[in-house]
Amino acid sequence: MGGSSIGEGTLSLGDFVASAKALIEKWKVIDVEDSLPDWQWKPCGKTGVPSEEEGYLALEGVYRNPGGRHEQIGDSSNFDDADIVSDDAWAQSSSESVHIYDYHVVYSFSYKVPVLYFQGHQAGGQLLTLDEIKEDLPSHSLKLLGESKWTFITREEHPHFSRPWFTLHPCGTSDCMKLLLEGVENKDQHVQYLPAWLSVVGQAVGLKIPLELYASGLKTQE
Repeated sequence: MGGSSIGEGTLSLGDFVASAKALIEKWKVIDVEDSLPDWQWKPCGKTGVPSEEEGYLALEGVYRNPGGRHEQIGDSSNFDDADIVSDDAWAQSSSESVHIYDYHVVYSFSYKVPVLYFQGHQAGGQLLTLDEIKEDLPSHSLKLLGESKWTFITREEHPHFSRPWFTLHPCGTSDCMKLLLEGVENKDQHVQYLPAWLSVVGQAVGLKIPLELYASGLKTQE
């Protein structure tokens, strides 16, 4: 587990697991808008006996109306933190017209950072193409994907399922996280890592992250 440093924008496997489980507990007690499901830790030990540190963070069964990016509140070109929690395009629904999304956060041993894998499908089970997914994204997400050097979408094999999923490439994650964690006390950095990271990657895929999840840990020091 050694060799990584949160101060360098990376984290160890142990810190990833600790941050994931802290996020799960905090998510349960904050006021999550739009009835988003709970994040869960899913163990997946390859030996048949799941290890405490073999697994991934999952948010599954998130429903979105097709073309939901056209339902944004306010001017999407002036996106700010308030839009993360006020946009009502996301909703739990039993309608056959919705698209259903699953999000997995997996630890990358190569980059020593979390990686977001995601996929969407129709109610009947047919997987969505990248073009269809982009149609569901709000305008600010498309803008971020087009401008940011570290939030571009690729398609790669999910490390635990051996099937292709869409993913945000992790090549620039450590540099971004160094900046995001500058104002966080050293003792809190491993706990705040995933909420801070999600505050950025969530915007890229249209996933709203409640402000309470990360704002308190990211106050810059005076």
